[in-house]
Amino acid sequence: MRRSSALVTTAAHTLRRSRVTLLTALVVTAGLTACGTESAGTDAGRTKHAKGVEGRAHTAFSKMLEQVAESCPDDGPSRTSPTEPATTLPPGGQEPLPGAVEPIAPTDGPEVELNAREWCAGHRHEQRVAAALWHLKNPAPTEVRAVLNDLGYIDERIHDLRQSGTTTRFSLDLRDRGGRLCVTGSAAGTQTLVELCVAPATGPFVPGQRKQL
Repeated sequence: MRRSSALVTTAAHTLRRSRVTLLTALVVTAGLTACGTESAGTDAGRTKHAKGVEGRAHTAFSKMLEQVAESCPDDGPSRTSPTEPATTLPPGGQEPLPGAVEPIAPTDGPEVELNAREWCAGHRHEQRVAAALWHLKNPAPTEVRAVLNDLGYIDERIHDLRQSGTTTRFSLDLRDRGGRLCVTGSAAGTQTLVELCVAPATGPFVPGQRKQL
């Protein structure tokens, strides 16, 4: 009789331990599942945030291009030949360099591959970029990139950024609406130079394929 009672007690203890073990396993499994869900949710949130930031940057870049070209003529083969000094720039621009004048539009050469709007906007990009880099005391690549970013040029449109001695060279892909506009520059303090160029009409921007004007 005592043996039977002992067996019953042992069985009861074993059953309780089994229930405790099962309950612990369920809790651990639920915790791991929750952690995995939280991690996945965090990764998804980060990806969504990154895409949102990138989208806003592209929107701001497009808006800047529109502002720079705001008073330029519509797309077309005809070009105006302004002779008045360029004394005003769109929002976000810089004061023009002393004596800055928009040059007369060409009638031949690679320049004619730019339409009227690109020709006009291109010289405004030249002026605003040159003016912003003119007083840069340390024209290192990181400093030049920061200035270009402040002007609204996003990283994926900044190419060939490299330093040569005390000069930092760069290219800007300004193609818009199927255009071919780009500019090249060399940041070197008061010796800063920014010029128009023509990029391929389609495909990725490759600095070596551009036509210097």
